Amino acid sequence: MSKPTAHWRKRLASQDRPAYLAIPDLIAEDLRDGRLAARDRLPTLRELADDLQLNYTTVARAYAEARKRGLIDSRAGFGTFVRGKAPAMPLRGGSGAEMTMNLPPEPQDEALLARMHASAAEVMAHSDLYGLLRYQDFGGTPEDREAGARWLQRRLPTASADRLLVCPGIHGVLTGLLSQLARPGELVCVDSLAYPGLKAIATQLGVQLHALPLDDDGPDIEAFEHACKTLSPKAVYCNPTLLNPTTITMSRARREALADVALRFSVPIIEDDAYAMLPTERLPRPLACLAPDITYYVTGFSKCLGAGLRSAYVLAPNTRLAQRLAGALRATTVMASPVTNAIVTRWVNDGTAEAVLEAIRAECRARHALALQHLGPWGVVAHPECFHLWLPLSGSWSVVECASWLRTQGVAVVASAAFSTDGNPPDAVRLCLGGPASLDDCDRALRLMAETLDHPLHPHATVM
Repeated sequence: MSKPTAHWRKRLASQDRPAYLAIPDLIAEDLRDGRLAARDRLPTLRELADDLQLNYTTVARAYAEARKRGLIDSRAGFGTFVRGKAPAMPLRGGSGAEMTMNLPPEPQDEALLARMHASAAEVMAHSDLYGLLRYQDFGGTPEDREAGARWLQRRLPTASADRLLVCPGIHGVLTGLLSQLARPGELVCVDSLAYPGLKAIATQLGVQLHALPLDDDGPDIEAFEHACKTLSPKAVYCNPTLLNPTTITMSRARREALADVALRFSVPIIEDDAYAMLPTERLPRPLACLAPDITYYVTGFSKCLGAGLRSAYVLAPNTRLAQRLAGALRATTVMASPVTNAIVTRWVNDGTAEAVLEAIRAECRARHALALQHLGPWGVVAHPECFHLWLPLSGSWSVVECASWLRTQGVAVVASAAFSTDGNPPDAVRLCLGGPASLDDCDRALRLMAETLDHPLHPHATVM
């Protein structure tokens, strides 16, 4: 009998559960116990039917069920193989952040910089300085919350200050939400490519991530519904606008379908809309508009103003849940910096935030044009007002080796494995064109990437 499934016949003989349901359970069990790993090849339908002395139809149903659960995948000419579960994201030091983190461009507009300096200086000159240095109630002052509600009303017309919390960055919000919604060992549904920070948070909290297959419209709704029926997820996390890393935006129809399933099964939605303020085009309505009673809407300033501006907003479904979340967030983050909050509130109120955002959009458009010029022939996936790109790779050079070499050359790329939650990353890299890099720096980096794709190096060519 085939080695990966050698013990299955005995297990099946001792169970009353139908074989087509028991086989996916055995695959999941072997993944947990380490007998199977991502990319392991499984027997063909005919081979497994012979091995287990089952009929072909039963085994076909079993593999179909396993595919619905996100456990296996099949490709013509390659056979059936294990997708696996989300790999743990190891904790690491903070070095090399600019090469791996997604940073917005830094417009070098003297008038804009002078405006930012003057506005921030005015905050410090006219504030109660000791008041800003004291502990405060979690969630920001009434003025901070009102400013946050006005900022969110661009996307959520019904956003109100009583349901809004001002928090120290989106990452902190996600930590608080996952710790509140899911206990260790419980499951949260995510896209098969997702924010690496979420993987790290889940690893730290012991929360399991269940990957939903992705297409150009967003996550697979049939897979989500099946997970709701069979796995009882405690939440679903999505990044619906300019998904990091692929830049896709979830379609209106897919958002409506996801909201419908989540409402029917009462599964809370964590809507991470970090990039939603970048596009000037009309976007589909947020999930928080489609399912307001179960959606936590999260956004911040790290992707539309600057990564060091650790200020974010979370809009809870109602006031009671906002207060409950405030307790969870206070336990993990104490509070957002009152000094940072004061500057952000001033910039929102006096229009500085909008001016910076528009300058960043202009930088993105210029960099997008360069990306199409240099990487268009290679199938780069990009949005004109987004500063990260998704580049499929092909050839003999592995994605990880390619990304590692490019980083040694000063190009900010990350291999797809960092984003994968199903153990089966595509052959692609995410490229960031933001941070302190100038337009000329981006041009050089993109030229280098194009040359590398034209003339791939031997995998060990850079080892001395």
